[in-house]
Amino acid sequence: MFTGIIEELGRVTSFEKSVAGARLRIACREAVSDATPGASIAVNGVCLTAVELSADGFAADLAPETLDRSNLSDLAAGDPVNLERPVTPTTRLSGHIVQGHVDGTGTIESITDLGDDNREVLIRVPATLDPYLVYKGSITIDGISLTIAAVQDGLVKVAIIPHTWAATNLAVRRPGSRVNVECDVLAKHVAKLLGKLTI
Repeated sequence: MFTGIIEELGRVTSFEKSVAGARLRIACREAVSDATPGASIAVNGVCLTAVELSADGFAADLAPETLDRSNLSDLAAGDPVNLERPVTPTTRLSGHIVQGHVDGTGTIESITDLGDDNREVLIRVPATLDPYLVYKGSITIDGISLTIAAVQDGLVKVAIIPHTWAATNLAVRRPGSRVNVECDVLAKHVAKLLGKLTI
């Protein structure tokens, strides 16, 4: 389980496709500082298993499902990625409950500079995710825990404060960029109980 509070901006060192998946290698320090083989690390909000570890990075294998459902298949050497280690029982839950199980991808429609390094980002999300998105609810974009400022007609608006802009890969995103989207797990459970689960 994660919180959506990004700990480190890592960098892809290689992305090697295979017949049915891929191996991703990432340079970082904080995310591997206390990791052991088999540890979970969220990469752009996708929970991955570290299969190789060193003091300056790790490698993870990507299954076909991960490549199909997330934007990790778009990665190339040099790309920045948002990294987060899983929570521990004593960690403050500063964001919201994030599983690292991406529901799909959205597309950035616009990024508006509001002044003083504050920004507003508009993201188009798949129609299947709409039932789980509500005003002032939680959403995870590329692993970042954000609050929905508005949602209408498949568009989600989020406000980005200066710290989040500087500490995550949002600074390199542009209109048309594909981003990973994870809806609040509580919304999905409620939808299932009501017989309205669509994903």
